Amino acid sequence: MKTLALFSALLLTGFSFNLQHTPLPHGAVYGVKPDTTGMIKASQVEAFMDKKTRISITLKAKVLKVTQQKGGWFTIDAGNGKTIAAHFKVYNVRLPLDLAGRTVIIDGIAQKQFIADDMQHLAGDTVNGKKQHLVKTNPKQKVTFEVKGLMVD
Repeated sequence: MKTLALFSALLLTGFSFNLQHTPLPHGAVYGVKPDTTGMIKASQVEAFMDKKTRISITLKAKVLKVTQQKGGWFTIDAGNGKTIAAHFKVYNVRLPLDLAGRTVIIDGIAQKQFIADDMQHLAGDTVNGKKQHLVKTNPKQKVTFEVKGLMVD
């Protein structure tokens, strides 16, 4: 009985040494290696896009959270309390959770998405037999990013 307890203690100790945390190396690449020429900060992406709804760009940003490892879904800091939701174009990329808090360089397509206003669902409704049209004067915008490649900075 003592040998069984000793054996199990040694076995568990061996497993704990194999599960040690290994930090992400500088320059680790996921997907295609990003082209760093013309790179801008994530906080400048909305101003850089101006009136365009979709552009191909390289960003330098801090990863806030890896939301889903499989498929490479994560959020990055866009400055001023804003975030950018990002995901890989190809689904077979698997991001480590340790990426949170790290600065990365990502290459891909930034796209503005317009979020429906709370009252927009009434746009097709009729009032007294007449069609009611609501005009959106202040649409809320959200930037998303489809990633081709990511490199840990």
